[in-house]
Amino acid sequence: MTFAKNVKNELLNFLAGDSEDTNEELNQALRLLSKWRSVLIQNTLLEKEGTYVLQGPLKGMDFVERSSEGCHIAKILGCYEHPLQAHILNALTTNYSKIINIGCAEGYYAVGFATKMPNIKSLAFDIDPKSQAACRKLAMKNKVDDRVEVRGIFLPEDFAKYADDSVLIFCDIEGAEDELLNPESSPALESMEIIVESHECFRNGITKRLIERFTRTHNVQLIEDDSSRQLIDPPDWFTKLSHLDQLLSTWEWRSGPTPWLVMHSKALMSSH
Repeated sequence: MTFAKNVKNELLNFLAGDSEDTNEELNQALRLLSKWRSVLIQNTLLEKEGTYVLQGPLKGMDFVERSSEGCHIAKILGCYEHPLQAHILNALTTNYSKIINIGCAEGYYAVGFATKMPNIKSLAFDIDPKSQAACRKLAMKNKVDDRVEVRGIFLPEDFAKYADDSVLIFCDIEGAEDELLNPESSPALESMEIIVESHECFRNGITKRLIERFTRTHNVQLIEDDSSRQLIDPPDWFTKLSHLDQLLSTWEWRSGPTPWLVMHSKALMSSH
């Protein structure tokens, strides 16, 4: 409840201010109020369902009670990043030897891939020590800690270490993908499959730059985010929530556009 109290205090401080409201300030107040409410709904979710992911590609994974960053309810409901789910399912059936999750946070994907792909090694990177600890704990909770290695920073020169492996790069690093992902400076990327979240909301034009960089070496598909969060078979308690609470349950706390790029190596396709 500490997070909910902090959000509440921020909101009250905002409402008590004397400055004239601007659109930006009102938007911030609405985001704070929405986060506060979604955390309260999260407690209902945990009480009703526990921590197991209910549906989607990672269904059955025993998740954590609190995400180290960002939204939480959508991950357990299984509708998290819904437009990407078909590509996650495709990855789960591909014969990779390693998944390299750069920006793993608490390990939703790093551990999730390991639970669904018993023959892969999942390498999880995050610069935040708390996220590293949470990811290790989640791997142990799901009994895949022997195949999930958690590390710190990932540098452009590190791609070369995995040049001979069958690799999927799964990258979510808040805009730093602009510096990290470049096949000119990291040629090993040419033979790697890549799914990257492009933080257009933080780096204007980054999506176009990444597409231009990888067009020569990869077939690039742009996956736009959308506001629909599809639950195929929602729990009974969820259907009894107000429509606003249902929306907040599936809201992913994004502050702006974050499309994904799914990139398939042309070198790999030509060798098959």
